Amino acid sequence: MIEFAERRQRLAEAMEADGSWPDRSPWTRQAVHVLPRHHFAPERLWVWDGKAYAAVDRCHSPDEWADLVYAGPHAPAITQLTAGRPSSSMSAPSIVVDMLDSLMLDEGHRVLELGTGTGWNAGLLAWRAGDGQRVISVEVDAALADGAQARLKAAGLDVAVAVGDGAQGWPGGALYDRVISTYAVETVPWAWVAQTRPGARIVTPWGRLGHVALTVAPDGRSASGWMQGLATFMPAAGVSAGRRLKEVRGDGPPDSERPLGRDLRPLRQNSSLLFALRVALPDVQITTREQDGGAIAWLHDGKASWATLCSTADDDMAYQGGPRRLADEIDAAWDWWLDQGQPGLYDFGMTVTPDDQVIWVRDPEAGPYWPTAVPPAVPAA
Repeated sequence: MIEFAERRQRLAEAMEADGSWPDRSPWTRQAVHVLPRHHFAPERLWVWDGKAYAAVDRCHSPDEWADLVYAGPHAPAITQLTAGRPSSSMSAPSIVVDMLDSLMLDEGHRVLELGTGTGWNAGLLAWRAGDGQRVISVEVDAALADGAQARLKAAGLDVAVAVGDGAQGWPGGALYDRVISTYAVETVPWAWVAQTRPGARIVTPWGRLGHVALTVAPDGRSASGWMQGLATFMPAAGVSAGRRLKEVRGDGPPDSERPLGRDLRPLRQNSSLLFALRVALPDVQITTREQDGGAIAWLHDGKASWATLCSTADDDMAYQGGPRRLADEIDAAWDWWLDQGQPGLYDFGMTVTPDDQVIWVRDPEAGPYWPTAVPPAVPAA
């Protein structure tokens, strides 16, 4: 018999201790209490063992399974692998309630959720919005949709789970007061805006590194809003993660090397810098490690270009290869961020129209805007 009460209490207290329960939306705490996380977790979870992802089955390892479900405020539970990589998860509890807080959901709202997953988030939405299938959730994976629908029904929740491409929204249920996506997009689909009422709220992870909350304009021809939080999200199903670093890097020597002349530790310590670099260079993946009183960073674009940056006691160099010079591009974007006064995550916002999507800093009217804000680096020869 798994002991859930103690684990649930420990998680709730940890959420309280680090300020994860949103003051503006106290209903989220009550909803999480009424709809326990383990009621929506599948029988098999996955955990990294240092070499690969290993299965943890509830029937064989009940305590380890329960520990993964209630691992902590900032710990997701991996629920599905595709080609050896995580492709679905129960998001970390702190992220779930933070996004629900950003949604500003009220009773009676009609809600469209994209990415049903286990069904837990849809359940929390339905608990708040009320009866009458006010929540429609769209899931591209039919097996996940069936499992989520069964769990929601067992919990006594009236949620319509549909199988479809979330990028298309769900026009049959429009118009919506709220739209929320549980997977990351690079571009907010215009269908999400077109299927909402003026003044509606749209919350979605953007760029796998944070989430944005948009408000639909009175004329319905645009949606605009501010970045809300920082976290890593999975992309939409079918979106390739690109080649891994070792595949891009290969075994050959670098095409060029030069002195770095920059302390890399802020790449590990400053989330606003990381977000700014993500905005400026959306396809560049950055991995860092502390070493010898400094840090090392590995960059690649998932295609053919890479860089290794070293800022340690023994090495202060930038090595790079491929058609792009990623070390130079990072330098240009980093210098721009410094010149702009080091804008924080919450200084960034987004505006979406039928034909365009722009990221701006501090002022949606005056900019500066992406993708044109950062001067390009000198291209490779």
